[in-house]
Amino acid sequence: MRSRLTLLVLATTSLMMIAFLVPLALLVRQVAQDRATVRATADIQSIVTQAGTADPADLRVTVEQLAATSGRPISVFLPDGTVLGTPSSRTPAVRLAALGRSLTVESGGGREIVVAVGGRVDGPAVIRTVVSAAEGNAGVTRSWFVLFGLGALLVALGVLVADRLARTIVRPITDLSDVSHRLAGAELTARASPEGPREVREVAGALNHLAGRIQELLRAEREQVADLSHRLRTPLTALRLEAEGLRDPEESARLGAAADALERAVSGLIQQARRRTDGEAEPALCDAAVVVADRAAFWAVLAEDTGREMTVDLVAGPQPVAVSADELAAAIDALLGNVFAHTPDETPFSVRLEAVPGGAVLTIADRGPGMPAGLIRRGVSGGDSTGLGLDIARRAAQTAGGHLEITGADGGSVVTMTLGRP
Repeated sequence: MRSRLTLLVLATTSLMMIAFLVPLALLVRQVAQDRATVRATADIQSIVTQAGTADPADLRVTVEQLAATSGRPISVFLPDGTVLGTPSSRTPAVRLAALGRSLTVESGGGREIVVAVGGRVDGPAVIRTVVSAAEGNAGVTRSWFVLFGLGALLVALGVLVADRLARTIVRPITDLSDVSHRLAGAELTARASPEGPREVREVAGALNHLAGRIQELLRAEREQVADLSHRLRTPLTALRLEAEGLRDPEESARLGAAADALERAVSGLIQQARRRTDGEAEPALCDAAVVVADRAAFWAVLAEDTGREMTVDLVAGPQPVAVSADELAAAIDALLGNVFAHTPDETPFSVRLEAVPGGAVLTIADRGPGMPAGLIRRGVSGGDSTGLGLDIARRAAQTAGGHLEITGADGGSVVTMTLGRP
């Protein structure tokens, strides 16, 4: 925008300078030619009296001195055909002036001035001089250089002023763009300075109001998430008591562990919402090998109950990834939950974690009916679910600097979750 405004002013001022300087340059040339004509006419007028009364010998001396002084050819044509001064032939203008008419004509050699002088007995004499093109244009080139130099200077000053003015207009808009990008990057404390034209100041105020409103809405949402703890702890406590009251110790331990895991997930979600500030989040990381092994062991019990063959292949050693343990566990639970929810019992599946340059790759594959493409979008489901599971996994992968892919439609599905290093 700044460059376009500058180019607009450049084009406008250039056209104005051309419209002003070209006629002025032509006028300067015309004035110079007229000035040379006036000087030549004045020189002729200085010898008009002598041309009408003086002796030819005296007149010759006067004409030759005038020609030498003025630097231009001056000739006097007497009625008897004698030519005094600069030798010259009788031009059509001289023959016309011999009839008693003075005139100025343009010729190939410049501007010809002829003056008829009466007073002689045998007829009028004619004084002729020629103003050459060089004399008529003397000083014109220098004047043109001055004019066009001044025009170029004015155009440069106009462009400079336009650039400064454009910067004062564009800079607030650029600041607004930067603030909007910072807000889009979750930096909700970013605010725009109300500078520039009135319209830009109004936009800055509206953007600041929008950012404040977003902060208020997020703060209210986090408070609502925190309030879930008080609503969920009572049924979780009741569920734990019911689990402890079971006669089968194994069933009691399994349900108690599930209740504990659910309580930890809820508490982790609440703590995560509490820890986040307006625009900043703590850097997250975890050991993917430990988290995947823990969730695989949890789902192995349900796989055994439903007659599913579960294959677990985990890379050895710590595998740090740039996502929190709670988010990764929730993503794994969502993916494995899809396997149990959308495939029939006794469908085999596998969980594999492998190390790759720059991160780790988690692959969950099953031999079920498969999932159609395009499900990795919030609210989209291939069955009767809410459609949030794959979106949770996708967001966890993106948080870790990776991505989520689903391949295969018939004969099974393969979900690949790429996780980046911290």
